Amino acid sequence: MVISKHPLRFILTAVIVCLPLFSFAKTVTDTTKVKANAVSTVSETTAIKDEVSQETHKESTDVKSKIKEFINHHLLDAHDFTFSANEETGEHYGFSLPIILWDKGLQVFSSSKFNHGEKIAEHNGNFYVLHHEKIYKTDATGTLIEGHGGHPENVRPLDLSITKSVIGILGIALLMFFLFSSLGKSYAKNNGIASGAGRFFEPLVLYVRDEIAIPNIGEKGYKKYMSYLLTIFFFVFFLNILGLTPLGFNVTGNIAITASLALLTYLITTFTANKSYWGHIFWMPGVPTPMKFILAPIELLGTIIKPFSLMIRLYANILAGHVVLMSIIGLMFIFKSWIGSTLSFGLAFALSILEILVAFLQAYIFTMLSALYFGAGNEEHHHEEAHH
Repeated sequence: MVISKHPLRFILTAVIVCLPLFSFAKTVTDTTKVKANAVSTVSETTAIKDEVSQETHKESTDVKSKIKEFINHHLLDAHDFTFSANEETGEHYGFSLPIILWDKGLQVFSSSKFNHGEKIAEHNGNFYVLHHEKIYKTDATGTLIEGHGGHPENVRPLDLSITKSVIGILGIALLMFFLFSSLGKSYAKNNGIASGAGRFFEPLVLYVRDEIAIPNIGEKGYKKYMSYLLTIFFFVFFLNILGLTPLGFNVTGNIAITASLALLTYLITTFTANKSYWGHIFWMPGVPTPMKFILAPIELLGTIIKPFSLMIRLYANILAGHVVLMSIIGLMFIFKSWIGSTLSFGLAFALSILEILVAFLQAYIFTMLSALYFGAGNEEHHHEEAHH
């Protein structure tokens, strides 16, 4: 009777009582399926992510290795002059340079025989291989014997080749010759007034004379050093500027070049110094005799350390500038986004402007220190007046 009188209430009560049972059973089943599906989906997603990550990492590693290889190639000297190269076709746009070797006689041939280091060059029955811009003598198969540190143990003939750096040096030398020859002729024609392209460099010539040579060497002896100081200033400055062009020169970033320039400063200082200079090195006045035997080797070593610091300072600053600038440019190929590439380009542009200042600054420092060494070698010491 209860059921008949309250059928709706009975049905609702039964449904409510049984609902937890049905709900629990269904929940367990669905949860298991969902978990299984979720695990499967997560596994697939993880696998896809790992695969994409590996591909991205591999691609990124390839790009980084190419950038590093390009930077290393730029820092090295080259036996040919290449403007650009196509990696897909393997074509190089540029021109070959003469290879001059001393190997049981003079061996002269074109660098085109190496085909940018990809082929073995044969000349007069001798076989040569170009490895990291160094020439090694090999057999007909071009085998390189690997030694300690990964460097080949093959014989290296004396290399007197006209390389890319030599082309840059000769070009700057010719530019300076015609530029300052015209400046000198204009002085004679116009009663001491500069004209032509050389007049743009007249303020720098006067600056080297009035602010570098005279204050450090003196009014009496500065003239005999002016030719060298002007040459070294403009030579280093023009080569530094040439290294910032897209032509890919790295002359002053080559330690052999900076060592040669420092050696010239050392030789001029050594052979033009007066007796007072050498007397203060080997037998310092006013110093106890036992101390003179101790200080003399130290002072003599100091004469060698000075040009060594000239060499390292110019080489390290120019080399570091090239590496940093090309590394920042290489970031554009790593980011592959308009934000990262734009920031890299802006930073590279700002650094290029800064490198122009560094080019001038390094030429100034090299010239200033050279003049300082010349002045120290010609300074007159009046010890008798000092004692009074």
